[in-house]
Amino acid sequence: MIFILITQFHEIFKKEGLSSEVINTFHQIICSYFKRNGRNFSFRDEISPYKVLVSEMMLQQTQTNQVDEKFEQFIKKYPDFKTLANTSNEELLAIWQGLGYNRRALALRDIAQKVISEYNGILPADVEILKSFPQIGHNTASSIVAFAFNMPTYFIETNIRRVYIYFFFPGKKSVKDSEILPIVKKTLDNKHIREWYYALMDYGVMLKKTHPELNKKSAHYRKQSQFKGSTREVRGRILKLLINKKSLSESEIRHHFSNSSVDVLKVLKVLIEEGFLKKEKRRYTLA
Repeated sequence: MIFILITQFHEIFKKEGLSSEVINTFHQIICSYFKRNGRNFSFRDEISPYKVLVSEMMLQQTQTNQVDEKFEQFIKKYPDFKTLANTSNEELLAIWQGLGYNRRALALRDIAQKVISEYNGILPADVEILKSFPQIGHNTASSIVAFAFNMPTYFIETNIRRVYIYFFFPGKKSVKDSEILPIVKKTLDNKHIREWYYALMDYGVMLKKTHPELNKKSAHYRKQSQFKGSTREVRGRILKLLINKKSLSESEIRHHFSNSSVDVLKVLKVLIEEGFLKKEKRRYTLA
């Protein structure tokens, strides 16, 4: 276990830069904390490429505690690529309820179908290939490769960003990810990649509580828009209504949003275009 004040670390870093001593000290601090306080999640147990894909898609813009319980339900219903690839919109969206951003659910099924038809049911361990899949960008692709295959990749997410700002950018008010990423690469623990990223994330969660101001030091910081009364809320409620009611007319749907300022007809049109809904004889159902 290592005990060092953050001011001492900053002094060493200012004097030596990214020396081996600085990197080793950084590793010891992060790993010591993880050993004592690492979080336990169902999606960190019994690692497989399929389970990592599911959890990483769920974790996009959703809190870990919400994902943890839903992940177990999802894996029980869809234990592999084949069962997921063959599910219906209705069943898939029903189990996805509570996670939000429903596009991810359909994208996940599309990915499962693609893995089966183009990759013999085996998830590619390649960041560039994964980035070609729907709803997967660089960070998600990199995290999948790191966690599923324990291979060296480089990415930044909210908690990791917080850690690097705290340790390596004291006093700076606007830190770009392009400044952080080279340090992420140089400090990667190449022997324990999966555990290292877990440790960084868990340390970042702790910093969120003790140093909430760190988020605002990122040049990419954007205040999250309010969910209540938003188009996103209306989308989710419409899908939930149709999961429960199976079929509704336009007037029946609009009745549920009589006090909303959101253009419900526009939302319905977009949901049809995105493949969530279909309209037949003036009634809406899940596609």
